[in-house]
Amino acid sequence: MFEDHNLTLLEILESRAGLSPEDIKSLRTAVEQTGSPVAKLAIDRGLATRDGLLDWVGDYLGYPVMSDLPAQIPSETKAVVAPHVARMYAIVPLEASETRITVLARDPFNNGIIDDLTFSLTRDVELVVCDPEALDSLLLQIYGEEDQGLERLMGEFQGAELEGAGASDLSGSELTSLANETPIIRFVSLVLQQAIKDKASDIHFEPYEDQFRIRYRIDGALYEMAPPPRHLSVPVISRIKVLSNMNIAERRIPQDGRIKTTIAGRAVDLRVSTLPTQFGESVVIRVLDKSVINLDLNNLSMPPDILKGVREMVKLPNGIFIVTGPTGSGKTTTLYSALREVNQTEIKILTAEDPVEYEIDGIMQVGVNHQVGLSFARALRSFLRQDPDKIMVGEIRDLETAQIAVQAALTGHVVLSTLHTNDAPGAVTRLIDMGLEPYLISASLEAVLAQRLVRRIDPDHRVAYEPEPGILELLGIAEEGRAGKPFYYGKAQEANNFTGYRGRIGLFEMFIINDVLRELINDRAPTLKLKQQALQLGMRTLRDNGVRAIFDGQTTVEEVLKVT
Repeated sequence: MFEDHNLTLLEILESRAGLSPEDIKSLRTAVEQTGSPVAKLAIDRGLATRDGLLDWVGDYLGYPVMSDLPAQIPSETKAVVAPHVARMYAIVPLEASETRITVLARDPFNNGIIDDLTFSLTRDVELVVCDPEALDSLLLQIYGEEDQGLERLMGEFQGAELEGAGASDLSGSELTSLANETPIIRFVSLVLQQAIKDKASDIHFEPYEDQFRIRYRIDGALYEMAPPPRHLSVPVISRIKVLSNMNIAERRIPQDGRIKTTIAGRAVDLRVSTLPTQFGESVVIRVLDKSVINLDLNNLSMPPDILKGVREMVKLPNGIFIVTGPTGSGKTTTLYSALREVNQTEIKILTAEDPVEYEIDGIMQVGVNHQVGLSFARALRSFLRQDPDKIMVGEIRDLETAQIAVQAALTGHVVLSTLHTNDAPGAVTRLIDMGLEPYLISASLEAVLAQRLVRRIDPDHRVAYEPEPGILELLGIAEEGRAGKPFYYGKAQEANNFTGYRGRIGLFEMFIINDVLRELINDRAPTLKLKQQALQLGMRTLRDNGVRAIFDGQTTVEEVLKVT
């Protein structure tokens, strides 16, 4: 029930239902530990009823509420909304006139539904709040199953080849014509719907000499769907390029684009990248599903001491705070969440990103554009003339960017940024290797947070087991240090895509710079010495936090060994 809006529901429960701060904190903790939605937890704990929650949501959004849905919809009302539109936006029409339509919506929090439907139906649209599960049943009853599932559609493709689809020398108009063929539109739509349903973070379209692969990345691992016929690669990739406003005729150079759409009732932002390869263009779509990402530090599974440290860093009057980790480790999400903590009227926040991933109200966001010379360094230099309080730079990639970041920190600004290093102390060495003087680093750097993402054991299918002695050695745990604590794995079920995992959690390592470490930095001490000193001062490594997550039953030994 409204499972993708935990943050907003907590706010509703606090403001409308009058839940105590202790109840809200308990719900937050339960969400982090179990991954269950706030609505389900609140109802299970007797803190709210289903009807009460619907009323509060309606009151919060200013929409009418319908608890009991009708058994049937008049045929003339049903005909106003085409089946594919109803499924795309997860809506069912209740009443319709020449100028107005009232619809039941699975996700009333998605404002884009009103704008899109007003445009496509040429009527004023009013949303009605209802139970999402009841809406799903009604939608199925009124409009039936999908006209064509992926399997059936692929079966049709196997039997009939689209005219000209396999040619390699098609003109722009011929490619556009292919891309607008109904089966191709339907196929791409279904692939995107399946990706959103499975909570994929990326979709890969990969043409090879004799096959066309489509893979989803879910919780950091790639899964391949049944491969479509090879001749579909050109029309499918052309369709994606049309949707993302790329030059469809240009297939020799990489291109970047963006698609904003609603899929299964959710507002989804898709970032598209093409790459020319030996056998055609490879396309990767990054799914920026705003309903899945909760930009809130409380939802990032940080240990309390690290959470407190991040909050202190972002509230400092000046200094540099760096988050490190490999691509896809959640660095940007952490920085966005930190900025949201201080996103207030009296504070000016500027960000330079490559590209802008999530649009946040109240923050001025700039996408760097290397083609016109707008680099991180140039954007950062311009920021200093815009009177900011907090600045976020997507990545410190070169000496010029590092120098301007230091200059900004020393002149009264907080600068947040990212680096690619193996651990937190390694960030200091990386900055020195770039050419930054150690005394500038020690004067401006306040802290470095290293992070990794590991897959979370499905909490509904967790099984305890006794590990091999060699596993403890790999983790650096003595048998007596284990103190009888259990180890867990997830049982493979359909609910977790037969992986045993569902969702991901973060592992963190916080390296806070104090006077002792500043002296070591000035002396150009190696990373190992900085790390040893930080450990003496109480820093816990990524591995230590990984072991704690294992003992808490949140992840497995294999996941921790893979990333630390």
